[in-house]
Amino acid sequence: MVLYFSGTGNSAYVAKKIAKAIQDETVSMNDKIKSRDYAKLDSVSPWVFVVPTYAWRIPRVVQEWISRADFHGNRRAYFIMTCGGDIGNAGKYAKELCEKKGFRYMGCLEIVMPENYVAMFPVPEREAAEKIVAKAEPEIAAAGEMIREGKAFPERKISFGNKVSSGMVNDVFYPLFVHAKKFYSTSGCIGCGHCVKVCPLNNVTLVDGRPKWGDCCTHCMACICECPKEAIEYGNKSKGKPRYRCPGQVE
Repeated sequence: MVLYFSGTGNSAYVAKKIAKAIQDETVSMNDKIKSRDYAKLDSVSPWVFVVPTYAWRIPRVVQEWISRADFHGNRRAYFIMTCGGDIGNAGKYAKELCEKKGFRYMGCLEIVMPENYVAMFPVPEREAAEKIVAKAEPEIAAAGEMIREGKAFPERKISFGNKVSSGMVNDVFYPLFVHAKKFYSTSGCIGCGHCVKVCPLNNVTLVDGRPKWGDCCTHCMACICECPKEAIEYGNKSKGKPRYRCPGQVE
């Protein structure tokens, strides 16, 4: 079973490609997290978790959901992480999670995809994004082949910087930066409620026809990038930047 968490489509795209390659089903962790569904999941095939990289580790909301969810059947677990740069020492924490869940850790693999963190970094225009996705295709195919053959992902060489990024930097990043205080809607907002629908944490509500953000944001960027009118901004950080949605399509 291929389970994915995705705010702007990168991890969903990779997950669907992997599922097609290994002839398995996909399950959206966004939906599971949004509905607080931790009920029994059963799979005869390995568990494949496809997630974005948040501060050089898997998203904390994903880690919490995996910790609470009820998994049965196959005990092998693969982690595939999409990123704009690298995943640091994320594998260490994925392995620890596997040990707590009784999974056999099969490795953590990075797939470089277009940058989507519009709240902090430059985001590519569509043509540039398409080239990055095309470059990732061989790596996605190789990951699918390793899973299909039951091989563990190769171990990554971990530098001191990787350890700091996934450790101390991650610990500081969340309390300092991961909040919804800077999100706001512009005059272009039509009150369609799409931002409410796509938020995996039910952190967005409509008040008098305008979105209002709560205090449990995970910075998935779904609300800002999915807005059909591009009427959501994140302070001054997002102004003038393209809104990102993965340009790839899975046939």
